[in-house]
Amino acid sequence: MPNRKGFDESLYELRELLTSMGDHVIEALQEAVQSLQTKNITLAKSVVDNDYRLNEMEEKIMDIGSRLIITQQPVAKDLRRIIVAFKISSDLERMGDLALDIAKVTLRLQGTELIKPLKDIPQMSEIVVQMIDDSLRSYLDENTDLAHKVGTDDDQVDHLYSGMIRELHEYIKENGSDGPQVMLLNLTGRYIERIADHATNIAESVVYLVTGTRPDLNS
Repeated sequence: MPNRKGFDESLYELRELLTSMGDHVIEALQEAVQSLQTKNITLAKSVVDNDYRLNEMEEKIMDIGSRLIITQQPVAKDLRRIIVAFKISSDLERMGDLALDIAKVTLRLQGTELIKPLKDIPQMSEIVVQMIDDSLRSYLDENTDLAHKVGTDDDQVDHLYSGMIRELHEYIKENGSDGPQVMLLNLTGRYIERIADHATNIAESVVYLVTGTRPDLNS
């Protein structure tokens, strides 16, 4: 007979680990963008050096969830809780990798003067940080309304990214130089846009957890 108390305690541990992963991702993204804005190589290296923590937490979530499936044989919503925990941890780990990529852009620029003030990248990052927080709160509270808000916010990030690409293309046309930096800034915007997509994936997982049906919030 399944041990309900032990099962619930393990589910709580999964929730705590996912919350910690989310906090780490938010911090990594904020520090990576700040390192790019301020050309702070030390801060960028800190993001790189701390990336391993996300991998460790993801592995622990996989271990706990796998053990629960084997020993408790959960069904219905209890099984979905574990499956969703796996999916969310995977999305968070990918977000961490993308924040790491932003920090590596700072390292590649090595203090080079930026061709333009960074307004769109920090603005995108600010929205994405809220999306990450909202997606995880929607998971903890099983709040599908908040999950759908994350999908709406993703549209704002897409709009800002499209405008950023147009601006960078115009810069190349007018100046015909600094191509490598334009490429790196373009990639940075793309990394942030991808983090937003992963936050939206989490929101979709929340709707699946609550309703048993996975929506498409990226459309």
